[in-house]
Amino acid sequence: MLVMRSLIFVPANRPNMVQRAHGLAADVIVLDLEDSVPPAEKEAARSGLREAIASLKAAGRQVHVRVNHMETGLTRDDLAAAVCPELDGIVLPKAESGRDARQIDVLIREQEMRNGVQPGTPALLPHVETARGLLRCEEVATASTRISAMSIGGYDYVTDLGIDRTRAGLELDYARNILVHVCIAHGLLPLDAVFGDFRDTEGLAAEAAHVKAMGMKGKYVIHPDQVEAVNRVFQPAEAEVAEARRIIEAFEAAVAQGHASVQLDGRMIDTPVWKRAQDIVTYAEAVQRGQGTSNG
Repeated sequence: MLVMRSLIFVPANRPNMVQRAHGLAADVIVLDLEDSVPPAEKEAARSGLREAIASLKAAGRQVHVRVNHMETGLTRDDLAAAVCPELDGIVLPKAESGRDARQIDVLIREQEMRNGVQPGTPALLPHVETARGLLRCEEVATASTRISAMSIGGYDYVTDLGIDRTRAGLELDYARNILVHVCIAHGLLPLDAVFGDFRDTEGLAAEAAHVKAMGMKGKYVIHPDQVEAVNRVFQPAEAEVAEARRIIEAFEAAVAQGHASVQLDGRMIDTPVWKRAQDIVTYAEAVQRGQGTSNG
């Protein structure tokens, strides 16, 4: 089971920040070649990329790289620097069609062949960042078998709509709902946009709880101070896991006695409730395993 509660962007042209990422508690380190790297620094960012990926992977981290979007003409060079056996995923910004996903899939395959990487190894995580991309969200989701998750790019999306990104973030809820339904329908993880004010941990936690209730499974972050709050929200609480185990035990005991449901503390427990309890326990165990093998 994939665990991506928090995914932190780290500028690939900043060696000090890359080094600091070794000790971060984020589930995924996303080395960024796009928005956080100025045009004059793109080549320098690529030059140290493979060493950074290998170092982070050796430290037990899950490592992705965000490349520049297809229209920039930089994507092929980004992939040539990024694709290696240690790389876990490629983040594709501004995905607007299935064609975008298919094109980058071909480019990734080229680099897999050149660099001795097992075909299909790096996952693909498209960002939906425009109205056009949202309308074609399912087309993107089904365009490549290597897609494992999708996300909303909040600031680009509201800019495309000509509106402001607010602290409450409700202007993203329509897009979030579509993304969640498309992802769940196709077995992908839906991931939420960054929360821009890294000093406002209360606002961040509130937004994370809001999107979790909508079905989001994790959230991108831009600052180390945001990681703890996001991990806490998306990780099942101990009491929640304990209650899930009680539900599983009670339901399975009832089934063994020939019943299709059981009452527990005045609540009717049937198959869908039991399945949800199983999901909670399975996810909590996956999070715990991840914490045992990394700094997360």
